[in-house]
Amino acid sequence: MCRNIRTLHNFEPHATSAEVEAAALQYVRKISGSTKPSKANEEAFNRAVHEIAHVTEHLLDSLVTHAPAKDRAEEAAKARARAAVRYGTA
Repeated sequence: MCRNIRTLHNFEPHATSAEVEAAALQYVRKISGSTKPSKANEEAFNRAVHEIAHVTEHLLDSLVTHAPAKDRAEEAAKARARAAVRYGTA
């Protein structure tokens, strides 16, 4: 999986449409091998991003979990701490 695509399920507050769209864009970029499509492929590229975002929102809406929702700020702080250790800035 592309390392820029983040887990969107089981967070409070829920993932926004912008977050879902960003994940879909990263996915399409990864599988197409292109960060910016040519004019000939632009429509297909944008359609794929839209369709993947739509399906992703349906998936997130239908997933069920019994685990407590994660706090976004808390998870971000943990990620910053891991990065500080990894890059020696701690």
